[in-house]
Formats: sequence, structure tokens, C-alpha cells
Amino acid sequence: MATKIRLQRHGRKSYAFYSIVIADVRAPRDGKFTEKIGTYNPNTNPATVDLKFDRALYWVECGAQPTDTVRNILSDEGVYLMKHLRGGVKKGAFDEAAAQAKFEAWKADRQKGLQAIEAKLAADKKAADEARLAAEKAANEEIAKKVAEKKAAEAAAKAEAEAEANAEAAEGESTEAEAPAEA
Repeated sequence: MATKIRLQRHGRKSYAFYSIVIADVRAPRDGKFTEKIGTYNPNTNPATVDLKFDRALYWVECGAQPTDTVRNILSDEGVYLMKHLRGGVKKGAFDEAAAQAKFEAWKADRQKGLQAIEAKLAADKKAADEARLAAEKAANEEIAKKVAEKKAAEAAAKAEAEAEANAEAAEGESTEAEAPAEA
């Protein structure tokens, strides 16, 4: 029986997540499988992988063929590196402790890289938020200027209207005062 390590689709339309399974090569994609060794969710940033490392390593060493996507996932998780290191131990190139030390060093280096990426994403997000806040403040200042100019224009128009009304009232009083004097 030829076995494959492949993804089994779950989730709704446009929001898929996957189980990483060991299945017969003839079984349908979402059909019967031998063992579930993990999950893969590409919808998060970065993609979330939950993998049973020991079982994945066992199946890779037994000769199960992964699909291209699963091969990339297993490689990112270090399954193929550990397979390579175990091959070196079997050949006598180094002992088990040295292999484990090399794997732990690789894992620590990978974690540093992931943390650097997360820090960069956080810094970019913070810079974008600050830029958005500055743009919003500038827009609010423009609106405040326009409102102040409009209020000043309304106040000037009101003062001018009052001045005209006062002038007309003063003219009206002077004509009324002159009219009885002529009579």
C-alpha cells in the first residue's frame, strides 16, 4: 500500500483549513485516512501549523511521500532536518547528542527569525497607525479651520447686517425728526 502525507480540506467557502493526514494514495482527498498527524491553518498571519513531530518523522522515515505543500510544511517544522541528522547518526558521522544539539540550534535560530519578523510586523503596524493618526489630525485641523472661517464670515455678515439695521434706524429717526419740523 502506497501512503501519502497530504492535506485534508475542512472549513467553509473562502476560509479553508486543513488536517495533515496519512492516507492511501487511492483514497479520495477528504476520504478515509490512516492517521491524523496535525493541522494547518493558512488564514492566520503567519500560517498556523500544529504538528505531531514524532509521528510525522516516523512516517517520513517509513517512506510516506508528502505532497508539495506538506513537504514545505514538514521542512519548515524541521522534520526533514531531523531525518537528515538521524541518517548521519546511523552512518556514524556524529552521535545522537550532537544531532540533537544541531537540531536545537537550528530551532533557536528559526525562533529568532520568527520573532524578528513579528517585531517588524508590529513596528510596521505601529508606524501605519501613527501615520493614520497624523493624517486624521491634519484632516481635523483643516475642518476646524473651515468651521472657524465660516463662523467668522457668519459673524461678520451678522455684524454688517446689524450695522445696516442701525444705520437705517438712525436714518429713519433723522427723517422722522426732520419731517415734523417742516410741518
